[in-house]
Amino acid sequence: MTGQPAGCPEHRGLSRRRFLQGVGLAAGAMAAGPVVSARAAYAGTGAWQGNVLVVLSLHGGFDGLSAICPIGDPDYALARPTIAVPPSLAIPTGDRMFGLHPALRPLLPLWQAGTMAAVQAVGTPDLSRSHFTATEELERAAPGTSVRTGWLDRVLGANGTGTVFEAVQLGSGTPGPLLAGPAPALATRRLGDFSLASRDWVGPRMTDTLRALHTGVDLPAVAPALLTLAALDTTDALTKADPGVGNGAAYPAGSELANALKDAAVLIRADVGLQALTLDVGDWDLHSGLGKDGGGAMADRLADVAACLAAFATDLGPKFDRVTVITVSEFGRRVAENGSGGVDHGHGNAVLLLGGGLRGGQVHGAWPGLAEAALDDGDLAGTTDYRNVLAEALLRRGGLPAAALPDVFPGLPVQPVGAFA
Repeated sequence: MTGQPAGCPEHRGLSRRRFLQGVGLAAGAMAAGPVVSARAAYAGTGAWQGNVLVVLSLHGGFDGLSAICPIGDPDYALARPTIAVPPSLAIPTGDRMFGLHPALRPLLPLWQAGTMAAVQAVGTPDLSRSHFTATEELERAAPGTSVRTGWLDRVLGANGTGTVFEAVQLGSGTPGPLLAGPAPALATRRLGDFSLASRDWVGPRMTDTLRALHTGVDLPAVAPALLTLAALDTTDALTKADPGVGNGAAYPAGSELANALKDAAVLIRADVGLQALTLDVGDWDLHSGLGKDGGGAMADRLADVAACLAAFATDLGPKFDRVTVITVSEFGRRVAENGSGGVDHGHGNAVLLLGGGLRGGQVHGAWPGLAEAALDDGDLAGTTDYRNVLAEALLRRGGLPAAALPDVFPGLPVQPVGAFA
């Protein structure tokens, strides 16, 4: 779930050994995978509203034209004679122009209830077709500047809760680039894996000893070490106390995304100060075999995401109203299919939105059309800057002060999307 597609560069983070040296814990003390980032600074205490932003990164170049298919645009089927979703199979959205991919059917009740929406023809200022470069720019979200932190780190710096669990990356042992910077962030593959490897045979004395060693000491490693120990204690208590999946939710078996979302639900139910949660789902780089008649590789991937998100919403019940799920991807795909039944790297894309506070059951954004004259060098034109989708979510749902927006997204020409009530 966490990696880039095969053949694409991986993001590099601190190694486990280097992190342990940085926080001053003995080598071998922690289980492989979990990390609390070794940063001394804490985020501010902003007007956090108790809502949780879930950023679902679809690495590899998500094909938004398959997910939110423009069945009402005659050039869609012309450009994709074998892989376009037929109008007869697309799920009606209430908008003649767009249908949902049939594999998204598990999300139809959310669409009908107004807790799901989409924004079509979303783009980025960066026009790179390199996975690595485009992802870096997407998660930095500060084009034309020397800013090197991630956009979500800047949000936490302006509006964080100041708690151990204000930002969590699930499914990966290293925080992603969107969290790069001074605000603390916790990363772990699974909550159940976040533990001291030696606890079983040493017992709580190990934790007590490590805490004593790092108390009253003025060293850079002290803050992250104590942060780690506090997170270990809380996580242990959460996993023991949580009653498990709620409301009869059925997560797909064997899905890494399902496992991560189960853990996300645990954290949200526990009210531990979680403000932002990040998840990665890779393998969207479908240069070949995307699928015909709404089937194939694209359908398989969408079906997993849809089933997992539907189960997540059911699991949380009324608490899902506190959640805002936003999908992002480094770029979309070309409008025209290639000779291998797939689509190459493109530009404009679709963003999926789920949770409370939405103007749901709608496809938002200005549709430019797929006629040749409307394309951006063969790609769907990006008429909505993805940062405006994020900005609106942060302002409407996250309590981010408008005055902080230039620091989070420097140079952004703010244009409301209208996707949030």
